[in-house]
Amino acid sequence: MTDCIRKKIVLLGATGSIGSNTLQVLRAHPDQLELIGVSAQSNDRKLAEICSEFKVPYAVLTDEKAYEKAQAEKVFDSSTRLAGGNDALSELAGLPEADLVLVAVVGACGLQPTLAAIEAGKDIALANKEALVLGGAFVMERAREKGIRLLPTDSEHNAIFQCLEAQPTTQLDRIILTASGGPFRDTPLAELEKVTPSDAVQHPNWSMGHKISVDSATMANKGLELIEAHWLFGLPPEQLQVVIHPQSIAHSFVQFIDGSILAQMSPPSMTFPIQHCLLYPERAPAVEPTLDFQQAFQLEFCPPDPQRFPCLVLAYDSLRNGGGAPAVFNAANEIAVGRFLSNELSYPAIPHLIEAVLEQLAARSVPDMDSLLALDAEARQRAHDFKL
Repeated sequence: MTDCIRKKIVLLGATGSIGSNTLQVLRAHPDQLELIGVSAQSNDRKLAEICSEFKVPYAVLTDEKAYEKAQAEKVFDSSTRLAGGNDALSELAGLPEADLVLVAVVGACGLQPTLAAIEAGKDIALANKEALVLGGAFVMERAREKGIRLLPTDSEHNAIFQCLEAQPTTQLDRIILTASGGPFRDTPLAELEKVTPSDAVQHPNWSMGHKISVDSATMANKGLELIEAHWLFGLPPEQLQVVIHPQSIAHSFVQFIDGSILAQMSPPSMTFPIQHCLLYPERAPAVEPTLDFQQAFQLEFCPPDPQRFPCLVLAYDSLRNGGGAPAVFNAANEIAVGRFLSNELSYPAIPHLIEAVLEQLAARSVPDMDSLLALDAEARQRAHDFKL
């Protein structure tokens, strides 16, 4: 392809693990992809290096102090236009030149830029679960109205998207999300009280940020993915299942009404689903080696233990209850994980805090975006204040 028809990409969350994997894909396909906008929370030096390497014209630091520091120290080259704050992030998401916006920021802060990209008519590669967990009804409705193509970038949802392509959803029986089980899938339950933050972020298969690594350990992450799958694929809770798959090679299954099951398989690297989204509907050679069936390997599957993974049970219950419950689950979990990483909570206390906040607020209705954001804020405050 020539430069004039390269797909122009905005990457929100360029310095995190998804961002790093995205940069690998961009380096491998410079004739097809062009990076024109990037953001980070506060890592000004790393973001400036990315801008220099890819000659990025637009950058945002959402942390105002980091932005002011970067401006004062002239961290960025004059060829990059730097802006600061959350409003600037939403403006970057709606950049007129962009063809596709990859939303890889962590947490509920991904909702507003996702909506901004939709309003600007941009296709979205969504790697932020919370945008749909918190605002799924609003995001999906507006995306349909605007005719936006929303490409799921999480490995599990991307697998389902690929398996469902050209298949009528009326023929679908269920979706089965796979989960590694995290670092404590075989740890005796009595020993979980001793788990430290450094233990919890050591994922056996994936290289991820601290928050999502803890979520994987508790399987709150898989609970968020269940809620996300509900919105992406329009299925009720009873047609969504989870299975433990320690190898993280089969990324999810789609089962049809005739009993046939399709799986999407690749090594446990985010470069595979990211490349699929960035180049969609085209395909190109992979960034990393794929599976070699000339070498022996095993695939194992088993149902998750609800006693070991109570966060998954709470997420299922939140999805079934609907209304504001998923937003409360997400907010309480974010705060609980933050408090655990700061050594304020024990590892087993994470689900206890989430359950307590759900009991207080899950029945709250959310008829509009303002009430949704107010509920999110209140759930966070109660989770901050909660004493175990």
